[in-house]
Amino acid sequence: MNIQIFGVKKCFDTKKAERYFKERNIKYQFIDLNEKAISKRELENIKSKISINDLININTKEYKTLNISDIRTTSVKEELLLKNPKLYKTPIVRNGKEATVGYTPDVWSKWE
Repeated sequence: MNIQIFGVKKCFDTKKAERYFKERNIKYQFIDLNEKAISKRELENIKSKISINDLININTKEYKTLNISDIRTTSVKEELLLKNPKLYKTPIVRNGKEATVGYTPDVWSKWE
């Protein structure tokens, strides 16, 4: 298993995801989206499992500022996500080609 958790340190669900893997002694890599953005290739891999719309957090001020609700094309949304990591709904958890968004221990338990 090669677990990566993309999130921010102040996110409650990200902390719960880290705790989930720590309690099961599963090694993971934490990537703080405030320090390092998701690369285009990583986003492509994640998008193969999760819809671009499910990755966008509609409750952020960046969402409202950028008027993303008016944007229809996936490529524009993708570019906005790559440039504005605060738009992501977190945590995004990857295990190889599998990926989830949010706190989803029911899915993670199947990875073990």
